[in-house]
Amino acid sequence: MDTPARPDRRPASPNFSSGPCAKRPGWSTAALSDALIGRSHRSKIGKAKLFEVIERSRDLLGLPDDWRIGIVPASDTGAVEMALWSLLGQRGVDMLAWESFGSGWVTDVVKQLKLDDARIIEADYGQLPDLDQVDFSRDVVFTWNGTTSGVCVPDGEWIDDGRQGLTICDATSAAFAVALPWHKLDVVTYSWQKVMGGEAQHGMLILSPNAVERLETYTPPWPLPKVFRLTKGGKLIEGVFRGETINTPSMLAVEDALDGLKWAQSIGGGQALIGRVGDNAAAIAAWVEATAWVDFLARDAATRSPTSVCLGIVDPWFAGLDDERRAAAAKRLAAIVEEEGVAYDVAAYRDAPPGLRLWAGATVETADLEALFPWLDWAYSVVKAQAAT
Repeated sequence: MDTPARPDRRPASPNFSSGPCAKRPGWSTAALSDALIGRSHRSKIGKAKLFEVIERSRDLLGLPDDWRIGIVPASDTGAVEMALWSLLGQRGVDMLAWESFGSGWVTDVVKQLKLDDARIIEADYGQLPDLDQVDFSRDVVFTWNGTTSGVCVPDGEWIDDGRQGLTICDATSAAFAVALPWHKLDVVTYSWQKVMGGEAQHGMLILSPNAVERLETYTPPWPLPKVFRLTKGGKLIEGVFRGETINTPSMLAVEDALDGLKWAQSIGGGQALIGRVGDNAAAIAAWVEATAWVDFLARDAATRSPTSVCLGIVDPWFAGLDDERRAAAAKRLAAIVEEEGVAYDVAAYRDAPPGLRLWAGATVETADLEALFPWLDWAYSVVKAQAAT
């Protein structure tokens, strides 16, 4: 490749981390000026703010009225764990995994819950497993968007409308970025730190009527920690879904979440968020198409994540290196753009193949991505030149 000139134009925001993600455009600490500092989250105004997060989220997501949405501890991880420990065990479960977080849920189910009837359906980074293998007479656990692989399910058409089990979906890099088919999903989780650019404090747990019925009619055979308990006396604890959180929340983080939700509504709501994500995905696709040294880790365009975009280096020079040198070259590429102050935290996830990972969620400006691409081309040329000396 010809050595490109060192670019002059810089992204206005160099924050392309896949979590915590970029704040919404124009954000400053002034957005937190109304935070309920030094007050109880159980006060009338405290519960009102928490409930406002729930209701604004419901509106932006287009959630059906009979679905519950609650704020729970420990980010998306806590929300997923709460679902797994509270709901699984009544019937067999199919566990889908094609990246590190999905593999983590497999570990929890097989090694911690130790379910005997757990079927693992896996695929390597860059691919989806065979979705036709899924048995919907069983519970099904999957990530909608593989944050560390850049691979997502293309839609919900593969999910059986007549399913007997529950579908439990980790949607942390998909919620607010794609239109989720709620009638296909029974449990959905996400965190504030992803598409809405909030702080990494709390998770969101969304339950369909079928999931609520499971909670009220099934008791797992293992003990549940206090922070996982969603029922009392065989009935759902409704307060959790009205802003009465199980543990004490950060009211600073709550105020920040509200700020992001208000911003989203001010620009046109859920469809506007999805549109911004689509514009970002299109910009990345155009650059990849025009760039010989890089390609999507997800080769099938229908399964490419529009938010956590994972890129592999396909230059023959790079392919000719041994594993250790490939890893070092990819890390050096990410380090150069960080040293230049044009892109932070864009190295591939530690368990993924060497390459880059660009967050392109709704809080990222397309113009910032377009300003970044020449820097990536330049930095890669520097890596090659340095390796040749």
